[in-house]
Amino acid sequence: MLHRTMPDVFTMPSRSGGFREKSLLRPQNLVLLAAEGSAEAPILARNLAAGGFHGRLFAIGAAPEGFEPAASVETLPVSPDLAVLCLPPAELEGAMAALAARGCFAAVVPGPAPDLAEASARTGVRALGQGSFGVAVPSIGLNATLSHIPPAKGRLALVTQSSAIARAVLDWAAAESVGFSHVIGIGGNQELGFARVLDWLARDSGTGAILLDLRRIKNRRMFISATRAAARTRPVVAIRAGGRLADGSGLADEVMEAALRRAGVLRVRGLEDFLTAAETLARVRVSPRATGAGDRIAIVTNGIGLGALAADAVLAGGARLAAPEEAAMAALAIGLPEGWRGPNPLALGPAAAGRLGEAAAMLAALPEVDAVVALHAPAPAEDAAVVRETLAAAVKANRGAPILVGWVGQATAGAQRALLAAAGVAVFASPEGAVRGALHLAQDRRNRAAAAELPAREVLDLAPDRAHAARVFARVRAAGRLELTEEEALSVLAAYGLPTVPGRGVAGPEEAAAAAAMLGFPVVLKILSPDLPRKTEVGGVALGLMSADAVREAATRMAAHVAAARPEARLTGFLVQRQAGKGQELRLRLGDDAMFGPWIGFGRGGTAADIDPDEGFDLPPLNLALARALIGRTRTARLLDGWRDHAPANVPAIADALVRLSQVAVDFPEIESCGINPLLADTEGVLALDSSITLRPEGERALLAIPPYPAELARVWRGHGGRELTVRPIRPEDAAAHAEAFARLSRDDIRYRFFSALGELSAAQIARMTQIDYDREMAFVAVERLPDGPDRTVGVSRLIREPGSTEAEFAIIVDPTWKGQGLARHLMERLFEWGRSVGVREVAGQVLAENRPMLAFVRALGFRVRNNAEDAEVMDARLTLGPAPPG
Repeated sequence: MLHRTMPDVFTMPSRSGGFREKSLLRPQNLVLLAAEGSAEAPILARNLAAGGFHGRLFAIGAAPEGFEPAASVETLPVSPDLAVLCLPPAELEGAMAALAARGCFAAVVPGPAPDLAEASARTGVRALGQGSFGVAVPSIGLNATLSHIPPAKGRLALVTQSSAIARAVLDWAAAESVGFSHVIGIGGNQELGFARVLDWLARDSGTGAILLDLRRIKNRRMFISATRAAARTRPVVAIRAGGRLADGSGLADEVMEAALRRAGVLRVRGLEDFLTAAETLARVRVSPRATGAGDRIAIVTNGIGLGALAADAVLAGGARLAAPEEAAMAALAIGLPEGWRGPNPLALGPAAAGRLGEAAAMLAALPEVDAVVALHAPAPAEDAAVVRETLAAAVKANRGAPILVGWVGQATAGAQRALLAAAGVAVFASPEGAVRGALHLAQDRRNRAAAAELPAREVLDLAPDRAHAARVFARVRAAGRLELTEEEALSVLAAYGLPTVPGRGVAGPEEAAAAAAMLGFPVVLKILSPDLPRKTEVGGVALGLMSADAVREAATRMAAHVAAARPEARLTGFLVQRQAGKGQELRLRLGDDAMFGPWIGFGRGGTAADIDPDEGFDLPPLNLALARALIGRTRTARLLDGWRDHAPANVPAIADALVRLSQVAVDFPEIESCGINPLLADTEGVLALDSSITLRPEGERALLAIPPYPAELARVWRGHGGRELTVRPIRPEDAAAHAEAFARLSRDDIRYRFFSALGELSAAQIARMTQIDYDREMAFVAVERLPDGPDRTVGVSRLIREPGSTEAEFAIIVDPTWKGQGLARHLMERLFEWGRSVGVREVAGQVLAENRPMLAFVRALGFRVRNNAEDAEVMDARLTLGPAPPG
């Protein structure tokens, strides 16, 4: 009933005073503070003066052409929006304080500034840097960068930490006729970081795609939140320089890719791929009818060899060659020249290059095609201009699948590619380059679709014994340890519902024999030692022991052998376990990444897990849908279906185990690492045979990059008639119930809520409403339990705020059958309670002027209601949140 629509990103009113993103990225005037001898100041002054900036330029400490000189910050005729500080580190904080006194709170620091974060905290001036490449917004003529070449106006945004990468991209872009909406140099990311910049770009209608050069993430949760918000509405591509240099194992790179995938971002591996993605995203707009994986690629060429190379690249990249139906090909053949060969690759022959554009357009119109790669090799006696113009015309007029062009060669082809690029065509110098662009489109579509996937209603009902796990951890710390024994680790997993093999820890051979007799034969005997993480390497595991005597003898031999092989190892006893049957050995583990925090891994287990690793990664928290997707990203997944004499594994049970392990990470951030190896999987289920857990030092806790579901906010509520509902935060699995709730609304309810006559909610809208960032917003759903069907959503309230803002926007709607029960008031009160807890002080919303019941309702809640200044049919409602009511 409130708020016109549910946009993908909500624009909040500007906050009074202090830093505003608009001052940094849409300034009306700018001041350059330049110290004598600054290497950056002349470059910045030249670029600023030549850029055609729409506002006023001031300079202090220098007198460059095109600037209004000033003696000091205090004598500036107006308060500047943005300051560029080319000053030595010792002078920065004084200049920032002077700027703050004049009302300027946005700055760029291109030089060294080791104490920038502290200076910013003391003065209130937010800054890009140290070592920022600067800021360019070509649409307003702003070029406050260290670039050697001015960026043209366009729809790409480049956000970079490396000045070298920025210059390389801009140089390439100038040759390829690619333009930018923004170029933003984060630099060392000591103060203003990626999150605030991405939040701005997510709201910018002039930005069609975002390129990220990442090295250091300062706030993992804000970064993932902002990146996901941006990726909902436009492609986002990321590159990381130095990932392998910093971590030769490649684990950090894998975790970063998992984090970016979770946010819907396409991660590329090198500069060539980065530029290919830029070329594609700058020029290609995917058809709204695009569905599915987007990996069905059609190839049309004037040479068989080029087509074969492209087909190889498609298949090697994991995509599919499009397979048009026979009827479609028969219709297509009518317009093809004689001698064509096909269907995919479709080779027209060198003499028919002039028909490339026409054939590409016909292929793009087929529903079986997601992308078209049109390839041209120079041919004798052809009119290259005609071929080029027909291709450009076909791309411009195309309303079907995107068309990417590969114009191969250099002596004659280079000039033709430049002209195609100037005409707005995504053009590449090789078949592989064009295919790579198509693969990027497909991967971007998959990533963003996965980030907004509507999961099934199924929710794993966890009821862990958290108190048991906490007691185990407390005993371990009391004993002066951080590493749990295998028995202790398995007991923690069992407390979370993970099936574990029966076992008992004992002190010596006699106790081991007695324990084995109690457990039943056959048994496994393992040495216990905090210094032996890989027991098999020192003969610390004995399998298939069939009697008490065999156990006693094995224990005696094992203790002697291990003591001789590893005399420094502390031996604390033995673990006797019932031997499990056959199954596939898997490994599940939790770890911690310096940049993105806790991660969860799944893959091949057993003794070969580290020798020939096959592992997929994701970030907790996981639900069942995410767990199944994690399993599917490994080669091991293919073996889980069974092969030859190996029975299939119970994949739902494996997914269940991953979700439970994820919950361990959520509930106990003091865990540094946890491993289950092997997790035995067979047709019946899973069984954890071995586990290890290491705690962090006292007082250290991990911060998840993705906020977990706030289950603690769920409560039972009773209406005036005594009927009972559960009011809880919304979750992704509510998607189906959300769509059903919308279908039950009256036309008036829909119009009052959305300010339009929506017929149904799209999948993207449902995803946006049910997959929320609990740090940015809250939505409470009122859920009714039905005796003969799935739970039903009968009310929703929502409060959305920007990070760091004290103002939030609300919306609410209640099922017609529950009106008059007090549910709407309760849902609003829950919003107010949450808002107070996160620092919201002002709640705002809009109501149609004709919606008298809602106007009366918000007035009863204490809202101030006024006419909207821009629309006479809309009323603005605002409420200042006071302290929580007593009781």
